[in-house]
Amino acid sequence: MLVNAFVGGMVGIERTVVPLIGSEEFGITSTTLVVSFIVSFGVVKALANLVSGQLADSWGRKRVLVLGWLVGLPVPFMIIWAPSWGWVIAANALLGINQGLAWSMTVIMKVDLVGPKSRGLAVGLNEFAGYLAVGVTAFLTGYLASRYGLRPVPIYLGIGYAVIGAMLSILLVRDTRDHLRLEASTHAQQSAPMSFREVFALTSFRDRNLFAASQAGLVNNLNDGMSWGIFPLFFVSFGLGVERIGILKAIYPATWGILQIVTGPLSDRWGRKGLIVAGMWTQAGGLFLTAATSRFEWWLVGSLLLGLGTAMVYPSLIAAVSDASHPTWRARSLSVYRFWRDLGYAIGALSAGLIADRFGLSWAITSIASLTFVSGAIVALVMRERSGGLLDLAQDTEPPGGVT
Repeated sequence: MLVNAFVGGMVGIERTVVPLIGSEEFGITSTTLVVSFIVSFGVVKALANLVSGQLADSWGRKRVLVLGWLVGLPVPFMIIWAPSWGWVIAANALLGINQGLAWSMTVIMKVDLVGPKSRGLAVGLNEFAGYLAVGVTAFLTGYLASRYGLRPVPIYLGIGYAVIGAMLSILLVRDTRDHLRLEASTHAQQSAPMSFREVFALTSFRDRNLFAASQAGLVNNLNDGMSWGIFPLFFVSFGLGVERIGILKAIYPATWGILQIVTGPLSDRWGRKGLIVAGMWTQAGGLFLTAATSRFEWWLVGSLLLGLGTAMVYPSLIAAVSDASHPTWRARSLSVYRFWRDLGYAIGALSAGLIADRFGLSWAITSIASLTFVSGAIVALVMRERSGGLLDLAQDTEPPGGVT
């Protein structure tokens, strides 16, 4: 949990100030170009997620975690010293690798350590630590930027996060593959060996539960990528100062992070599907409210709703994928799910930027809100849950060619 708090803090340093660095320090007027740093982050993180499960099974969890931190060490220095926007984009490509490897390992290792009945709790604790750190850091960077400017002081936090996170991972963390082997040896349902290609197909579209989770994860991060890049520009267009923008940008991930302590265990008791559907629709409501209003107080409520909805969705989706995956290929299935989920950052930022440049910022927010509502409806129609709240385990004998 402590390691993942530092992983989350690395993303938090960018939530408030980096879009404003693009528009104010580098004079970029195109919204699409401003959010290009999120596109580079999302694409690279998605690809890092995709390989993280395979690397974790072959190299070990700890080695991949440490590698993620070593790649992330240069990121804050590149942002501080960036002479052009291209440096910021390159820094975010490295940040994507850092997040794809390090955050993936903290999730996989926690799932290794607990049994099936506690997956929601484990994931909730992991995401609580990470996203609370995102929220706190977004607030701190906004405060520091209002006092000392956008660079370099707010980004100094990232140097501390990278160094401490790397040292903790190297010195204190132990690998969890022995726990995985124990669970697999006692699992009631045995699984034939599966190639990565088979796991990719099963997680992406062949199994109905894994498909429902993957598309919901993609749309969840699609609206997060939009809010990351568009919200600071939307708020500043109404004359809001950077410190108050920092508050709004902090409330959303902080609410998301804190409430996962509750929503993760609730998904173990109540089931995954209901929380996922209700959470997607709550997110949509928060986005619609933000786009339709022009006052700080209503934006605060919108951010709270967005955080509440994401807290309901995030741990439930990861637990749902774990439910529907056999221990012998669960890490790879989680990596495929996280590939689709984090590809949403790039799709959300790029599509929102294009819509904003053509129709305006409020239209970009409204469009993503509508898509989020539709995604929740897909989960309601497609996902199946057996009694007891756990999802049916995917069968590796299912025929290819469609959702089963």
